[in-house]
Amino acid sequence: MTAGGTGQPSTGHGEKGEKGGARTALAGLTTRGRSFLAAGIAAAICAYVLGQPDLLRVGLLLAALPLICAAVVYRTRYRVAGSRRLSPARVPAGSEARVHLRMDNVSRLPTGLLMLQDRVPYVLGPRPRFVLDRVEAGGRREVSYRVRSDLRGRYPLGPLQLRLSDPFGMCELTRAFSTYDTLTVIPRVEPLPPVRLSGEAKGYGDGRLRALALAGEDDVIPRGYRYGDDLRRVHWRLTARYGELMVRREEQPQRSRCTVLLDTRGLSYQGAGPDSAFEWAVSGAASVLVHMLERGFSVRLLTDTGNSVPGEGSDGFAGASQESADAAGLMMDTLAVVDHSDGTGLSRAYDVLRGGNEGLLVAFLGDLDEEQAAVAARMRQRSGGAVAFLLDGDSWAREPNGAPDPMNRQEERLRMLREAGWTALSVPRGAPLNELWRQADRERAGVMTTSGGEGRS
Repeated sequence: MTAGGTGQPSTGHGEKGEKGGARTALAGLTTRGRSFLAAGIAAAICAYVLGQPDLLRVGLLLAALPLICAAVVYRTRYRVAGSRRLSPARVPAGSEARVHLRMDNVSRLPTGLLMLQDRVPYVLGPRPRFVLDRVEAGGRREVSYRVRSDLRGRYPLGPLQLRLSDPFGMCELTRAFSTYDTLTVIPRVEPLPPVRLSGEAKGYGDGRLRALALAGEDDVIPRGYRYGDDLRRVHWRLTARYGELMVRREEQPQRSRCTVLLDTRGLSYQGAGPDSAFEWAVSGAASVLVHMLERGFSVRLLTDTGNSVPGEGSDGFAGASQESADAAGLMMDTLAVVDHSDGTGLSRAYDVLRGGNEGLLVAFLGDLDEEQAAVAARMRQRSGGAVAFLLDGDSWAREPNGAPDPMNRQEERLRMLREAGWTALSVPRGAPLNELWRQADRERAGVMTTSGGEGRS
């Protein structure tokens, strides 16, 4: 028996030369089968002692019936194939996914009663069990069940267990399929309104990051001819100069960039569970990533450990549209399994941002001490615009002490960030991200009006 993955169903057969096959088949005898076997043996012994040939025939029949059923069930188990399909294989936390199971009888004989059980982690719900009636030769049966999790992560489904029995209920064998599938539960994504946040351009076309061609045909940046290029773009003067075909690069708007910084330091967050501060920050990072990708930005995910996703492409940012789709899936898969880091600072993330020209920087930060707040403040120099969501640890604590912070450290950290040019907001417990997103827009607009600048993001 084999089990297919999330794609097309697959079929196959097991090895019939498995050692201990007879012992396995006999171990599958039910109480009824064992009773028939014991009664048959007892009748055969009595017939031999008493010299009753008719009783011997009855005894042999009673003993042979469960053995024949065990042999048939043991051989039939290799002729049943199964497949599993997830719809979809990646779901947000709190949403449901449906698992479709299909059983195919690829033998020439009908099966008996089939009992299916799929193994799932306890966070996805109870183990699903199904009872299938007799499956005709070459027939199939399809069943499905739903799974749901409020906790993000990657959860294995399977292996699928199948219990076969004969029509007389003499023997039952339980076997597991060899493969399993993985359900990815990504963070919740909250729709965000389109607002003005930075002095940079939109994702495409409107901004100051415009074309590679600057001042007419003679000033374009040429490149070598590639198969499929339009011959009308051949630059004959440069071709004669270099001795090979050169073509003009057409005017191309460059994509504005956005870096989403997620602080994963374990010491900067309190509490755990789906309603914790860390889970809010992960969900917020996912929401901003999706929002900026939809607006045409080149986006990357950066953590305090210095890890950047995607790790390839132009400076670690997503490239063309297809690459953006792949990068979005990669970033969401990364956020599905991201956990607290053992780091104590943001210096590694700052080193990644040293290259400059980072575009818009959106940071989700936990509790900051004075030193790390200074490091975060310096990050503003590496970006075109910067928005920080600073989670209030006292507000998010499960058991707040009720006493206000005499040092008022949250306000002090916000002041440091704002003086460095950040649009910094405090995030109390349960605050909706879309409202904070609008508030960041209003505060940014106020700063831009005061300084006499304007722009769109």
